[in-house]
Amino acid sequence: MTWNWQKPEWPRFDWNTLALSDQEARFRYESGIVVGALKHVDDEQKSSLVIEIISTEAVKTSEIEGEILNRDSVQSSLRRNFGLGTDNRRVPPAEQGIADMMTDLHRTFAAPLTHEKLFAWHRMAMNGRTDLTDVGRYRTHAEPMQVISGAIDKPNVHFEAPPSSAMTAEMDRFIAWFNACGPGGDEPLPPLARAGLAHLYFVSIHPFQDGNGRIGRAISEMALSQGLGEPAVMALSDAIQADRKRYYDLLEQSNKELEVTAWLEYFAGVVLDAQSRTLRLVEFLIAKTRLYDRLHNSLNDRQQKVLARLFREGPEGFKGGLSAENYISITGTSTATATRDLGDLVTKGAIMRTGERRHTRYWLNIDGGGE
Repeated sequence: MTWNWQKPEWPRFDWNTLALSDQEARFRYESGIVVGALKHVDDEQKSSLVIEIISTEAVKTSEIEGEILNRDSVQSSLRRNFGLGTDNRRVPPAEQGIADMMTDLHRTFAAPLTHEKLFAWHRMAMNGRTDLTDVGRYRTHAEPMQVISGAIDKPNVHFEAPPSSAMTAEMDRFIAWFNACGPGGDEPLPPLARAGLAHLYFVSIHPFQDGNGRIGRAISEMALSQGLGEPAVMALSDAIQADRKRYYDLLEQSNKELEVTAWLEYFAGVVLDAQSRTLRLVEFLIAKTRLYDRLHNSLNDRQQKVLARLFREGPEGFKGGLSAENYISITGTSTATATRDLGDLVTKGAIMRTGERRHTRYWLNIDGGGE
């Protein structure tokens, strides 16, 4: 098997630029919509949105690699990093580390990429790990860096990266390329193409002993942010996680060739999906503000508590909808009171009702209509 880095043309990737033109245009257009929508939320709501999206990205980028983190701990670390109120919980090293990496990415996206930046990110992403010999530096082990599956005696090699001895030279070239193709560089590329190429190029080198996927996705977000001139507030990894198998399948296919149009089209689609999710969250926040403004001083404490809980569930709301039993569980009230409260919320247009009797469910009515 010949890998992409073993080809004479490496690392000169080839792709059909016209294939991405519509996606690049849509990315810039929808970025403007997100920026415009954010002007309709106050600073506190904007901070909450940023924390929500960054914490989702932190949790999901780790989950893609099989590491399950505590979301509340990640959010607590992020809130502390951003100077916001926290619950002062004791945060485990892994959650603290990925939160620190995402905070640094958000704050320093405009700076050039350097070896030192990557080493710092690696130390953060691997915080608490004691099983690695190379933390905060490129890998040094002599054995091949391979991505494999299957039985030990019959392994299926999905990819083999360049040898450790080549890491300094490969990463010198990667960093020079990344900075040159950014805005104001000698060979600027459109943001989607640059982000997709950067991710594929970086993971093809696989410079670290572990954590390459997490750092590769951070580099992509850095490219998108530089393309926009402001932090790209989106949970890229959440969109990838939605179809993780396709992500790995296309990465594997693209590790064998230097013609990467299919990969870039896929990656651009993932970015646009993540961007759409951000816009839905912003619109959800705006709708929340309008609903509370409209119902100001007309809700009792129980109703306010349940609405707050519904909004915490996000745009998709309670899985399967809110039931009367949920209402009773949240508020500790009686069946009769729950029925009366829910009926009042429907009349006021705060929630909508579907189904009958034991199948009755309630949903946020963020458009402000009636039943």
